[in-house]
Amino acid sequence: MKIFTVGPVEMFHETLDVRSRQIPYFRTEEFSKMMLDTDDKLKKILGARDDAKTIYLTASGTAAMEATVINCFTEEDKLLIINGGTFGQRFCQICNIHNISYTDIKVPFEDNLTADMLSEYDNKGYTGLLVNLDETSIGKLYDLNIMSDFCKRNNAYFIVDAIGAAFMDEIYADKYGIDALIFSSQKALALAPGMSFVILSAKILEERVYNIEPKTMYFDFKDYLKNFERGQTPFTPAVGVCMELSDMVNRYYKKGIDTVIKEKEENAIYFRKALSENGFNVPGYTLSNAVTPILIDGYAYDLYLLLKNEFDMVVTPNGGELKDRIVRVGNMGNLNVDDYDKLIENMLMAKKRLCN
Repeated sequence: MKIFTVGPVEMFHETLDVRSRQIPYFRTEEFSKMMLDTDDKLKKILGARDDAKTIYLTASGTAAMEATVINCFTEEDKLLIINGGTFGQRFCQICNIHNISYTDIKVPFEDNLTADMLSEYDNKGYTGLLVNLDETSIGKLYDLNIMSDFCKRNNAYFIVDAIGAAFMDEIYADKYGIDALIFSSQKALALAPGMSFVILSAKILEERVYNIEPKTMYFDFKDYLKNFERGQTPFTPAVGVCMELSDMVNRYYKKGIDTVIKEKEENAIYFRKALSENGFNVPGYTLSNAVTPILIDGYAYDLYLLLKNEFDMVVTPNGGELKDRIVRVGNMGNLNVDDYDKLIENMLMAKKRLCN
């Protein structure tokens, strides 16, 4: 079976080889050295400064989102949330639970986020802007520049959930003034699920993280920061995923992140062009390289089921009001143009069966 999902994704043979080995004991000098080396390269890949720090959580991406909110903000804050879909709404849910005041900018399905949408919130006391850079539920990519400019104008912390976009779209933490950059193992890193990561700027560390006492034990960032001084985590990590991470980061570092992103972009462009040539439509808004949403009004979920059950190809279905309108095809992981050609071939056969 071939998976074209948005996480987990089709894994690389090298990663599968790492996964096949015995998991080592981790409270050792060797494991610590591996993690510290991985961290140094990871921060370089994502354009973070040397004084930035990384939190290594054995938890889902949503857990990392919530942990970031409670370690960086309190009930005294006033946040602005970009809400264009399921994952933007998740930041709203987190703030509701923790009684943190926020305003959400609802971005209509067909529209891009614009500078004008943000400018009306200038000088209104917002202390942070939270965004899912790639709104993975619909594949929409927001403009980092206009959000970064807003945060600089308003002296607001910039929190970027890049769970879908990291390693697929251009993201340089220091260049864009990102104070917290969130991503997960099962997306473009193409690892097993189980770990999420938060790279924190020196600014938000000194001004917020070291001074906030969140009501949590497992997600207290200060504990993670102290332990990682020696290359360790306070609690047992997903050791196998750490081994996979070290391998993948080394390979991305050697290849160069610009090359990695260019290859993924070329694959996405090829696939979208082929879709158009075969009568399938994608939305007109700016798309992330990570995922291609395909507009299939009326039978999207049935298409997903048929591809999975009879063609051994798994795309990503949508829920709610988009269930029968969109399927999503991941451009992450070990996929190439031959895979996309075969997928389109099977989609055409499935469409013929469903629409006749």
